[in-house]
Amino acid sequence: MSDLDLNLLVALDALLREQSVSAAARRLGLSTSAMSRTLSRLRTALGDPILVPAGRGMVATPHALAIGAQVHLLKEAVQAVLSPPSTVEIREVRRHFTIRANEAFVLLYAAGLSAAVTNAAPGIRLRFAPRSDKDVQALRDAAIDLDIGVLPRDSGELRCQTLFEDQYVGLARVGHPIFDADRITAERYAAWGHVLFSMQADFAGPIDRALAELGHSRDVRLIVPSFPAVIAVAAASDLVGSIPKSYCKSAAISHIKTFDLPVAVSGFNIVQAWHPRMDADPVHRWLRALIFETFHSMN
Repeated sequence: MSDLDLNLLVALDALLREQSVSAAARRLGLSTSAMSRTLSRLRTALGDPILVPAGRGMVATPHALAIGAQVHLLKEAVQAVLSPPSTVEIREVRRHFTIRANEAFVLLYAAGLSAAVTNAAPGIRLRFAPRSDKDVQALRDAAIDLDIGVLPRDSGELRCQTLFEDQYVGLARVGHPIFDADRITAERYAAWGHVLFSMQADFAGPIDRALAELGHSRDVRLIVPSFPAVIAVAAASDLVGSIPKSYCKSAAISHIKTFDLPVAVSGFNIVQAWHPRMDADPVHRWLRALIFETFHSMN
């Protein structure tokens, strides 16, 4: 294979189709002398004359005629493999994509995204996988096609695109005593029992660090596995919670009231991440663009 020259396959196909050195040269944009040298190389490689003189023209040998169709198919296949991805008619595509996202994302955005995909490409099906962890290996192994959420720290070679910037807000049920005061201070906020989201049994995040700088700490009474669960618990109890502001579009938000946190907490970016091997895939690129446009229209 170290001596393989795929240009010989292209030249052989041209010679067999034209059965003329000069015509094959014109077909490939080469000089006649260059094509003659290529024919000599082909004769040596195949151990067959390929084309022989016949009067004023040339004719193919029996071996050349026998392999002609196969040579043409091989040339077409090689050119397809070694060419950039072609444009696609997106409405004709039949394909499944797996997107890893958390429960709240599915509740808030899956319906709108599905409608946008179906309208443009009815043959594309989306599958949402739970974001039970942020392991990037699933993207590397092609177990998922896209990961939507906060970009993991060990993202390494992954590509990512920011969909929008989010920030935390506080929340409590409508009529909660925390709203009785004119202003919710850090001390008043910390004094109430809290419900928070965490995948771990113990949790201390940016809100806790900001409170600690002011000499306060939250009284965490309940840890739940999702932000929708935070909303549900806060709506049905006196526990105070905190959720990303984007989640305020949830239907359950009607039972609670949000407020600005009394401490300074930085915002965070929600991104879509993918493996670089999918950069040039035209359908994957189309889906990423659609998701980006859908998020901007919904936020």
